[in-house]
Amino acid sequence: QVQVEESGGGLVQPGGSLRLSCAPSGRSFNRYTISWFRQAPGKEREFVARLRWSGMTSTGYADFVKGRFTISRDSARNTVYLQMNTLKPEDTAVYYCAVSESALITSSQANPQFYNYWGRGTQVTVSS
Repeated sequence: QVQVEESGGGLVQPGGSLRLSCAPSGRSFNRYTISWFRQAPGKEREFVARLRWSGMTSTGYADFVKGRFTISRDSARNTVYLQMNTLKPEDTAVYYCAVSESALITSSQANPQFYNYWGRGTQVTVSS
């Protein structure tokens, strides 16, 4: 059974930074997609960023985080990170890590139904 553990959320002032971590465990994959989604109160869950591995790494971002967020992986630690800079109050949400056993094509990356495993979420609050 695959478990997905997130960490790194917290309270930060506008313009500040946070780094989220996602550590899947229980299985290894020859190819996968690991993405971050977020859900703010009263809103639907939305795609934030993804890292796809199929022999080489490929990343993708939602337009509203391009230039501010960076997704990366540390293969030695089996951990994927989401570095969030220049945070805005509208970034406040619960952030979820999702794992797909497939190297998802770009048109599928934002659809939660294509992900097999989810973490419980970590709260990010951007407020002065």
